[in-house]
Amino acid sequence: MKILITGGTGLIGRSFIEQFSEYQITALTRSISKAEILFPSSVKLIDSLESLQNLDMFDAVINLAGEPIIDKRWSEKQKQIISQSRWKITQQLVDLFACSHKPPKVFLSGSAIGVYGNRGDKVLTESCAVQKTDFPTAVCLRWEELAKQAEPYTRVVLLRTGIVLSPRGGALVKMLLPFKCCLGGRIGNGRQYMSWIHYQDYINALDYLLTEKSLFSAVNVVAPQAVTNRLFTQVLAASMHRLAILPVPRKIMQYLLGESSCLLLDSQRVVPQALLISGFQFSFPSLKSALIDVLKNLPNKES
Repeated sequence: MKILITGGTGLIGRSFIEQFSEYQITALTRSISKAEILFPSSVKLIDSLESLQNLDMFDAVINLAGEPIIDKRWSEKQKQIISQSRWKITQQLVDLFACSHKPPKVFLSGSAIGVYGNRGDKVLTESCAVQKTDFPTAVCLRWEELAKQAEPYTRVVLLRTGIVLSPRGGALVKMLLPFKCCLGGRIGNGRQYMSWIHYQDYINALDYLLTEKSLFSAVNVVAPQAVTNRLFTQVLAASMHRLAILPVPRKIMQYLLGESSCLLLDSQRVVPQALLISGFQFSFPSLKSALIDVLKNLPNKES
């Protein structure tokens, strides 16, 4: 299978490319020189979609590109960077689908569970209504609307992604230092739900979605068991053989992160109903098993 991947050097893209070496991959990257260090010569690298006239040479497209959403405070400038890094590439891909005589059979396009907004303890499946309520919902809704424009040409899958647990980076690695020092604790009241997924299950889901024709439109790419922040904190601390005794008050978190604190304070109890009904099997369905696996595979400097 010939696959075009945007965001190929990111957390998920890199893991996917490394694991599924049997595929013929073309990866879009901002730095070809850096990507050449990461990938074997069999991976073709491009630094712009403008070099493509259409997508006829590909069987599938996986669109994972996007500025990290929590690395910086959300100034108006940063909001534009976050938005346009997702919207522009997605629109370019849709335009290439429209120009193709033989378009790829599937378009897996990024989104996030932030599309659901702050929903308390309501169980959220793909059929739940979504609406614009804040910046994350606005970003995701527009992102999905753009990707859906490719539906006349291909099967479109919207990857509503939760917190990806990986030893290579992402949210979990950022959380480890305070827990190592026994300074970790719940955030706010700890009752907000966190929907997560082990990176291995995520890339396996991508591979599954490439050929599972029964799945299209929104797909929640999360583990079956969402947990409260309080429980997540307890399981993480126990997995590290540490204590979690210092909660971070809501107001402190809002002061430190500003508007982006909603990513840690909002509650989304998401279940992967579409994946489960279709028969997808999770290797790490429980948080404990996922954290134990990730922690044992941390690079030495993180462990």
